[in-house]
Amino acid sequence: MVLDNFSPHKHAEVRAWAADHRVELVFLPTYCSWLNWIEAEFAALRYFALNGTDHRSHDEQNAAIAAYVRWRNARAKPKTNFAPDSPIRSWTEYPAKAA
Repeated sequence: MVLDNFSPHKHAEVRAWAADHRVELVFLPTYCSWLNWIEAEFAALRYFALNGTDHRSHDEQNAAIAAYVRWRNARAKPKTNFAPDSPIRSWTEYPAKAA
């Protein structure tokens, strides 16, 4: 699981849960949020639903966000084989996919 360096992510309870569930916690380097795919999604949300707006209420703002998320989800495609030629792939061994 890819995480930023938000301090609760490093809490002993989180680490214990991850160990119990065979989840590897991978922390992004400081100031490298661009490495986390979800950050790009948040940037697009901000650009398309929030920038340059003056919502009169939280309900109006929430409706704009929900409309963008519905639009985005209707057009979403799975991210597969990301950067297949990246040297990073040779630095990390990934388990074989189950058949």
